[in-house]
Amino acid sequence: MTVTHTGGTPITGWTVSFTFANGQTITQVWNGTLQQSGAAVTVRNLSWNGTLGTGATASFGFLANWTGSNTVPATTCVTG
Repeated sequence: MTVTHTGGTPITGWTVSFTFANGQTITQVWNGTLQQSGAAVTVRNLSWNGTLGTGATASFGFLANWTGSNTVPATTCVTG
């Protein structure tokens, strides 16, 4: 996933939150720190990729397990 800062003032941290629909569980994350409680997932920046100026981006990725359906989360919330 890519986080893009579109505001006018630099941010010093970002958070991406979403909820899985089908019981998926994240097994590995890179370029972020993971917190998962049931279906709710939160990924936050690391110390080296949290400061973003206008137009700057940061990316993270993850691997997950699931059985059956693998619906894409309907809502993703990004804060910075």
